[in-house]
Amino acid sequence: MESFSLILAIVVVTALAFDFTNGFHDTANAMATTISTGALKPKIAVAMSAVLNLVGAFLSVEVANTISKGLVDETGIRPEVIFAALVGAILWNLLTWLVGLPSSSSHALMGGLIGAAIASAGVGAVHGDVLVTKVLLPAIAAPVVAGIAALVATRLMYRLGRKADGKAADKGYRVGQIASAGLVSLAHGTNDAQKTMGIITLALVAGGALTPDSDPPLWVILSAGLAIALGTYLGGWRIIRTMGKGLTDLQPQQGFAAQTSAATVILASSHLGFSLSTTHSVSGSVMGAGLGRKGGVVRWSTATRMFVAWGLTLPAAALVAALAEWVCGLGDWGTALVAVLLVAASFAIWRISRREVVDHTNVTDAEGGVPEPAGVVTAAVAAVAPPPAGTPADGLPATEGLAVTDGLSATIPAQPSEAPDAPAARSAATPV
Repeated sequence: MESFSLILAIVVVTALAFDFTNGFHDTANAMATTISTGALKPKIAVAMSAVLNLVGAFLSVEVANTISKGLVDETGIRPEVIFAALVGAILWNLLTWLVGLPSSSSHALMGGLIGAAIASAGVGAVHGDVLVTKVLLPAIAAPVVAGIAALVATRLMYRLGRKADGKAADKGYRVGQIASAGLVSLAHGTNDAQKTMGIITLALVAGGALTPDSDPPLWVILSAGLAIALGTYLGGWRIIRTMGKGLTDLQPQQGFAAQTSAATVILASSHLGFSLSTTHSVSGSVMGAGLGRKGGVVRWSTATRMFVAWGLTLPAAALVAALAEWVCGLGDWGTALVAVLLVAASFAIWRISRREVVDHTNVTDAEGGVPEPAGVVTAAVAAVAPPPAGTPADGLPATEGLAVTDGLSATIPAQPSEAPDAPAARSAATPV
């Protein structure tokens, strides 16, 4: 019983560690666009998101029940299986955070749970119908629905705001963006914090501490909410940079449309018990908002890397979890070995991340500090766009018609030409 109590405690601590990584991995979902448009300062944004994530954790347990009761068969699942699932999810979260890719923490967790369950009890331990209807289909539908909604909302915003005063409208959109970002944070706590609640509840059921079909106890809800809030406050700055600047450039109207669309999709799915990815929803809405503005461009090279990461999340986390479960099955020393390897790998990833620090002081810089080269779409838009205000036409230098000496300049009117075909007289440099 002592050995069992120890492994159960390890599972709970590891689950809260995953919840912590979920928090800083997914901070970008709520606050990336708000930070990138300047609606909120970075530290204020993550603090606000942390508080609302904690509040959201208490609003519902539907998603937690999907994880603890629906995805895998509770009977025959040992605490070691859940531990192995968490190992796969944590390592995938840390790897994608290191490279700044907004992948799905939710799918990492579910992939880990599926892989560990299959390695322990076979394919029959996974409920295929739940996997398809409440995980895979929402994963495909969520970014599409959120993207279309954001695209339509963005175009509507610009159409309605054509006659509005520019500064007043921007201020109003920024206020609306803050409100919608708060709604996304609330939705994130409602959806993502519950996944950890479901995992801990499943572990307690597997260990005999709870009866099957039990709802998460209050202490589980509170601890999961606090863990995700703390992770959110620390801020996943690398992913915030990618989501806010690396994917597209957003104006306040677009940020408001993207956040509102994503929040609506996430809250609706939480109510229905769909364990969708908030990352997929927000990424889809950001791309939709980017395309919704005339002349707006999505950086498809960044988007392609995101899509690849999304496709790899479930199988990669499942593979690592299955391997971890095989090692844990060798005995208590195997479980201890997996725990040591998890800590060592996590520390190594953190050390690598310190080579290029991304924090609240440089999060709004271009991704990687280097702007992405213009692609075909970007070049086409630039070719037909009017030059910025103040740019000289016909390729003339900006200093044409100015007399410049030692950094001082004075305008000297050009003399009229004496012949129609003669070039305009150039003003000579005159000391000032």
